[in-house]
Amino acid sequence: MDINTDVSWDRDVDLLVAGAGPGGMTAALVGALEGLDVLVCEKSQQVGGTGATSAGTLWIPGNSQSKAAGYKDSASEAARYLEGLIGEDGDEERRQVYLDDGPKVIDYLAGEVDSVVRYAGGNNAGHTVVNDNGTFQLHLVPSGICWPDVSGIIGNGVVVDPDVLVSELAEISARGIDTSKLFISERAHVIMPYHVLLDRLEEEARGEAAIGTTGRGIGPAYMDKTGRMGIRVGDLLDWDALLPLVEQTLKHKNALITKIYSGQPLALDEVLAKCKVWADQMTPYARPTEQIVQDLLAQNKKVLLEGAQGTLLDIDHGSYPFVTSSSPSIGGAVTGLGLNPQSIKGVLGVFKAYSTRVGSGPMPSELSADEASEIREKAQEFGVTTGRARRIGWFDGVAARYSQQVNGFTGLVLTRLDILDEFDSVKICVGYTVNGKRVDRFPANTGLLAQCKPVFEELPGWDKPTASATQLSQLPENALNYVRRLEELVGCKAQIISTGPSRGETILVEPVFT
Repeated sequence: MDINTDVSWDRDVDLLVAGAGPGGMTAALVGALEGLDVLVCEKSQQVGGTGATSAGTLWIPGNSQSKAAGYKDSASEAARYLEGLIGEDGDEERRQVYLDDGPKVIDYLAGEVDSVVRYAGGNNAGHTVVNDNGTFQLHLVPSGICWPDVSGIIGNGVVVDPDVLVSELAEISARGIDTSKLFISERAHVIMPYHVLLDRLEEEARGEAAIGTTGRGIGPAYMDKTGRMGIRVGDLLDWDALLPLVEQTLKHKNALITKIYSGQPLALDEVLAKCKVWADQMTPYARPTEQIVQDLLAQNKKVLLEGAQGTLLDIDHGSYPFVTSSSPSIGGAVTGLGLNPQSIKGVLGVFKAYSTRVGSGPMPSELSADEASEIREKAQEFGVTTGRARRIGWFDGVAARYSQQVNGFTGLVLTRLDILDEFDSVKICVGYTVNGKRVDRFPANTGLLAQCKPVFEELPGWDKPTASATQLSQLPENALNYVRRLEELVGCKAQIISTGPSRGETILVEPVFT
């Protein structure tokens, strides 16, 4: 057959999709997410093809989104249904591919980012993730690791306890999560055994003035980082350089442990032995993560930066000294990753529908013991890291507005709205008073903050549940009014509202990534 090669085309594309039905549009979407130049051709007059005038849906049995929404159809049940419907007329091999790979495609489409990056804190943080593999309580590993094809990165601003990290990786790996896509900055500082010991000894020495640390060695590790005597992940991989560094540092730390706190010194051999184990464990993950992040951005990949604590725990901007030792605010993201500030396209402020705090420090909107207990038990507000009961308060609009000023939020993520479902009325702290005088800003002076009394605005509760709502229209009017009032106080719109613990119990008000 003769082929006419003398043909000119109006357009060259990477992917040509024939037909704009559900299958064709899915293929086009995947291609676009992969960065391909996609052209969809449809002979009919409407997007969707013939699917636009028929049932026109894609049924993917057993996918994670349907599971999260409470649908219990399984691949095996779907196979029996298809066998009864189609019998021997269909291609059995293609049918099995559909059943096996369909749920994977849904997860691919649901994961909107390519990488989730931790930039501050350590294993003093606790993030609970609920998906179809179960409930995961993560301390160091970025929460995005649970998504297929999403890498997790621990940046240089994080302090890493290798024992905790290895244990966490082993636990999630045993439950079906791929941990090979985790990378740790070579510049991230290591929490050494003496950091953990000193953290506990120092907190005990403070007595009633204790800050309420988690005792995980976070503060002492950051002190060594700024004091230029820290050990970094990259140091673990260079034994000749590491040996004299550990030896010199341990002499100083043992002097503090024994002479200041009357504790027992740590043995050099035991610390070095632990370092040898850590070196082997960290080698597969240690990378120049600042370059990895920059490369992802250069490829137009979507990178989500994950903080560890709230703004009020920021070493510079929080309720000092009742703060953490790092910068969980947006400034910490830049330094904690080696990130060009111009790369940041949006900043999401994550707020619960009420306030919580772990540890000491002033909390003007704090509830009474009985009121707090009701929310605490319903929401299981106990620290993921420590197990301590979290302190509970009504939403603090003053603190939230201050957080907005520090971080420049472009949108809000409002979580745990469903926890307030059964209240006759809900309150919002809209200001403070000190000695009868109104205070509308968040005080820098912690002593002044401790004197602040809340000014509450009371709104009616809602008569039907928000739990499991997936659309804004499903929210009761009073719940929607509550959300709108929070938006007014913070100064930006809610983009995501969580109405339950699982992925599917989410209202996407507007796209986060455009």
